[in-house]
This record gives sequence, structure tokens and C-alpha cells, in this order.
Amino acid sequence: MAKVVGLGGVFLACKDAEATKAWYARVLGLQVNDFGGFHFMHSESADTFGDGARTIFAPFGSAEYFAPSTLPFMLNLMVDDLDAILARAAKEGVEEVQTRQDYDYGRFGWIMDPDGRKLELWEPPRAAAT
Repeated sequence: MAKVVGLGGVFLACKDAEATKAWYARVLGLQVNDFGGFHFMHSESADTFGDGARTIFAPFGSAEYFAPSTLPFMLNLMVDDLDAILARAAKEGVEEVQTRQDYDYGRFGWIMDPDGRKLELWEPPRAAAT
């Protein structure tokens, strides 16, 4: 039976697309690809986090969790070192919008991008050594 096997992309309208790309590159360390966006290799996240590497697709009944953004969605970006990413963001003048949280399924921090989108930065737990 045919089925969806993953998220193929997220496409964003931006006030200034070039400035937003530059912000993501500078603040989060992303590399702009040949198509003018960013790509994430599934194999890289799987190598880093094993079975913890996954994409969550979750409809919400309310947008309260996305505050202080007024947009009806939020981006969750998987990171390999939450503390280092947030330290780099702080050096760029980007403040955390809520307190970091740790759970058995990972560590989380939140910032806002230049277009007012809330970014949830998620460091999954490391795969157990075998």
C-alpha cells in the first residue's frame, strides 16, 4: 500500500528571503544549498541519534504553544548540541523565548527567527553505544 514515508520539505514565505537565509546561516550554522535553501540528510541525523532521529508531524488544537509567535505553526529543528547553538544565537543577539527543558526524549530550547516564527530546537537523546 502506498504511504507517506517522510517530510520532503518546508517552504516559508519571508519578508526578505535573502536576509532570512543569511540569519539561518549565521545564527544556526546552516549551509545554503545550490537551490537556495537548506537540506538535512536523514543519514546524518540517524548516525548522530540512531532511532531518536525522526520528524514529528503533529496537528495542534491550539496555537498557544507557538507563542510568542502569532503564526499558526512552529518549526522544530533537530540540533546536535543545543547549548552551543543557543550560545551562538546569544552572541548574535537572539534571545531565548522560554526556559530550556530536558526530557527523556531530548533537550529543548526556543528562539524566534527574523520573520516572527518560533523555532523549537531539539537535541534528541544520543543513541546508546552497542
